[in-house]
Amino acid sequence: MRELLRCTCEAAGCDRDLGEDQLMLTMETDGGVRRAYECDCGAVTVTVSR
Repeated sequence: MRELLRCTCEAAGCDRDLGEDQLMLTMETDGGVRRAYECDCGAVTVTVSR
């Protein structure tokens, strides 16, 4: 199921797909894995998965 999810930029009017090329930081904690992506538009999107 997770392979069907896609990560996209959340900046107003952008909605570009974000992938490994945009991945800037990964951090694992007890609360889950956080990933920070930097889009070509300059916005940063953070995801959390448990």
